[in-house]
Amino acid sequence: MSSSRLPPSLWFGAIFLFGMLTLAYLLSLVELEQHQPPLPVLGHVDGFTLTNQEGTVTTLADLTNRVWVADIIFTRCAGECPRMTGQMKSVQDHLPGGSRALLVSLTTDPDYDSPAVLKRYGQHYNADFSRWTFLTGSKGEIALLAANGLKLSSTPIRPQDRTSPVDLFIHTTIFVVVDKHAQLRGIFQTGGDDVDWTNVVEPQLIGTVRRLERES
Repeated sequence: MSSSRLPPSLWFGAIFLFGMLTLAYLLSLVELEQHQPPLPVLGHVDGFTLTNQEGTVTTLADLTNRVWVADIIFTRCAGECPRMTGQMKSVQDHLPGGSRALLVSLTTDPDYDSPAVLKRYGQHYNADFSRWTFLTGSKGEIALLAANGLKLSSTPIRPQDRTSPVDLFIHTTIFVVVDKHAQLRGIFQTGGDDVDWTNVVEPQLIGTVRRLERES
């Protein structure tokens, strides 16, 4: 028997101490979160009726009782949309196991972005359609949901001002987070020289989703 082998009592003591320290750390995290002020309510999403990439009617009721992250894009976009959709794919991949959060991409180009076009676009980015929905519909319904509820704006570019045939819209490049009660609770910038998406913004966004999922 090696003289350097620790007695079983010391091993049990070390394991017990490690367990107690781990428990204390987890309890401190819970206590810290309990003392954090609640996230502010930045707006409220009203009812809507749109169509998803499967051609299925989607309403606010389909998203209620779930936390969801939303953005506005269009499939012909050659500017910010590919980057934003790649970032939304990263959010999909990094949501914690067991999360019921949904992702919603709203098109600002419904004349072109039919359900079939949106489905091909989502497939190109390996979207999990069980949790990531692409919505199209009438321009009026899209405008109401985007501007009034989600604080997402989009402005058509006049033909004489376009730099290319697909330079169609100027739109916001933010992700917004909506809670289980259709309240807007977070706004996150996705691009810009001062935005560190990977190390700062995405972890903060996912942290916000986790906090809201724990709310009743």
